[in-house]
Amino acid sequence: MSHRSAFWTRLIALTRKETKQLLRDKSSMAIGFILPIILILLFGYGLSFDLTNGRVGVVDQNPTPQSSQVLSGLNGSKYITVIHYPSFAQAQAAMGNDDIDAILNMPSDFAAQYANGSATVQIINNGRSTSIASSLQGYIASALNTVSSIQADRTNSSSTAGVISVDQRMWFNESGNSTWFLVPGLIVLILTLVGAFLTGLLIARERERGTLEAMFVTPIRPLEIVLSKLAPYIVIGMVDIVVCLLAAHYLFEVPIRASLLSVISASFLYLMVSLLLGLMISGVSQSQFQASQMALLASFMPAMMLSGFVFDTRNLPLVVQIISNVLPATHYMTLVKTLFLGGDDWSLWLKECGILLIYIVVLTVITARTLKKRLR
Repeated sequence: MSHRSAFWTRLIALTRKETKQLLRDKSSMAIGFILPIILILLFGYGLSFDLTNGRVGVVDQNPTPQSSQVLSGLNGSKYITVIHYPSFAQAQAAMGNDDIDAILNMPSDFAAQYANGSATVQIINNGRSTSIASSLQGYIASALNTVSSIQADRTNSSSTAGVISVDQRMWFNESGNSTWFLVPGLIVLILTLVGAFLTGLLIARERERGTLEAMFVTPIRPLEIVLSKLAPYIVIGMVDIVVCLLAAHYLFEVPIRASLLSVISASFLYLMVSLLLGLMISGVSQSQFQASQMALLASFMPAMMLSGFVFDTRNLPLVVQIISNVLPATHYMTLVKTLFLGGDDWSLWLKECGILLIYIVVLTVITARTLKKRLR
């Protein structure tokens, strides 16, 4: 047999062997075929910087036909959802509760200003999200000026008649600094990555090394295994939380307007969720490689794409919104941004921390049951 024919014989044999091995490896098949589908769906449906449902609270201090006429332009915009408030104090409370994204304040003398050719309205943006604030600012100003231009054309008035000037204000992020918006979100991603990946390899590593079998002859209970494996990583996670808070305050100069008690307690609960999620993934994985891939798909990527870190999840399709609300990262993301920039909101704290506690209980039970099945 010539060298060339021997080469092709070996190559074909090796190719068949690798093909059979790949077909037997379900994790590799999943990564090769399912991962690209998941990624394209996440990026295709989950990544959107468009604003389609900006909530604007309108306060008309002295309703007149002129002000109603101008405000009609907001109702005709698909990007804006108008919510009327009888007083500025009620709109301010709604902004504090994150129920609206902006306040449009119409002055009491708007009709007189508009008749004289130039009127000024005040737009107060919710600075918790600078991307939403900047987009919504443009939509509101465009809608108002479009109505005034239409009215000017109808009355054949000069181009300077009925000009509406916008007096812009930014709450919770006075400087409009995007770092104030991104850093609290980065804390969520860091805790997700550290928590899920640290514990995600624990049981899988022992299973690969064969040390997990040594537990079969011991009276250790599954819950004891869960708690013992979590303990050292809780310490590491708490150190990470402190480091993140110090970096946010001293390096990036992001204000922490809530009490440290509320911020640290909420962060601790989310750290527990991340650690338990990683431990659960490790319990059902057969190898460290499989555990790392599952941790990436089940924790870090959803937290980055669907938790509201970069963009408003209300702009996404309904199915994706439902998935987003199921993620624990979404609830912690909402809470930590409010605590950093808005201050203590104990009603929101109780709601979101209660949800995180439910996740802790559910994940603990699932993880214990998974280990119990493995220990039989």
